[in-house]
Amino acid sequence: MRLSKKINKKRLMRLIRHKRIRKKIFGTEQKPRLNIFKGSKTLFAQVIDDISAKTLIGIATNSKDLKGQVKGANIEGAKKLGKIIAEKCKEKGIKELVFDRGGYKYHGVIKSFADSVRENGIKI
Repeated sequence: MRLSKKINKKRLMRLIRHKRIRKKIFGTEQKPRLNIFKGSKTLFAQVIDDISAKTLIGIATNSKDLKGQVKGANIEGAKKLGKIIAEKCKEKGIKELVFDRGGYKYHGVIKSFADSVRENGIKI
């Protein structure tokens, strides 16, 4: 993996973890991959079919569905994002997902996002 010298150690370790996780996790049409990315102000979530290399659903905390309801990439925003992504999965007939935490530790925002998706009827 080629990275610039300006990258800090924390981000580098996350990218290494993400690469290691992605070797083992992949999404299919029946069980797509749910990926999450944390920006400094926004959370991004995608449901991806890796076999056909297509994003089935993509949403962020600054999208039209959540505009004005969420401020920042916090736990409340993660819960609302999880609820909306679960609703969109149900509309498309997706009942199971493979969770790709993106190399982030499974606590805080990431954990609340995953729990919200589970609470709204999607099996991870």
